[in-house]
Amino acid sequence: MERVVLVTGASGGVGLALCQRLLEEDGRIHLCIACRNAQRSEATRDLILTTHPNAQVSTVEVDLGNLASVLRVARELRCRFQRLDFVYLNAGIMPNPHVNFKALWHGLLTGKVLHMLTTAEGIMTQTDRLNGDGLQEVFATNLFGHFILVRQLESLLCGNEKPSRLIWTSSSNARESAFSLSDYQHAKGKESYSSSKYATDLTSVVLNRKFNKQGLYSSVVCPGLVMSNMTYRILPVFLWKLLMPIMWLIRFFAKTYTLTPYNGAEAHVWLFKQKPEYLDELVKYHSCTSGLGRNYVEPRKLDVDEDTAEKFYEKLLELEKQTLERYSDLLD
Repeated sequence: MERVVLVTGASGGVGLALCQRLLEEDGRIHLCIACRNAQRSEATRDLILTTHPNAQVSTVEVDLGNLASVLRVARELRCRFQRLDFVYLNAGIMPNPHVNFKALWHGLLTGKVLHMLTTAEGIMTQTDRLNGDGLQEVFATNLFGHFILVRQLESLLCGNEKPSRLIWTSSSNARESAFSLSDYQHAKGKESYSSSKYATDLTSVVLNRKFNKQGLYSSVVCPGLVMSNMTYRILPVFLWKLLMPIMWLIRFFAKTYTLTPYNGAEAHVWLFKQKPEYLDELVKYHSCTSGLGRNYVEPRKLDVDEDTAEKFYEKLLELEKQTLERYSDLLD
């Protein structure tokens, strides 16, 4: 039987490149693409079929920042499929990003500018807001919506003949300093994206502890710095055009400057070909591109405290219980 692969955030950037690259690896898979609205899903499907006309591609509509939408799509997927082999948890947002040019200048003077440019540490802030469920929007979309989706799809992910895989798109911007257990939705800070990605790393670690024996394995990847719609919102387009030659030059010193979505999907595709039993659950797999354009994957130890990860997981379960009480009509 063909393997079933679900990709969230598939309409552009790394998500779209990933879909195309997966079909290049194995044209027999059943690819299910998840986008925020039906029109984008169908447009993405049509685009994929132009280069892979014989591929099996289906669509679902889901807004990861809306719990009702997540519950509806989970129900739909349970009706459509008997199992899921891969779930790429790739959808994410970075609303209202701002560059702290004063911090960037300080980094230049102190010799830390390359580190800051490759991790966005100290130079990137966002303005978050509450969504319709009363949750912080970035936390809800980047992490909690995916967490609820996984929880609702356990019957398709666990107990199968072959292992099932969760592959989360994290970031080099995932930093412990931006995350707090007492404010895990990051309501009080200005680095909600970084916090949500660190929360992603924590969640993946615990999911392995809870579900490996049931045949479900979780990994996190970093696509590197990719030029996508999300990135282009950080600075005006004309500035990016001026900076691109410099960025290509920086790649000789910063291998995580993958720049293109195709390159950014390298670690996602690499994991597609690995046996999960032999992977390290405490490693993040980084897409890298050499200065001469060679793509490769570099594993790096996750900067996570396992005790903090367990405590955070318990908080997620508590929040799940609280928030789903209002959606009893969408639960089986």
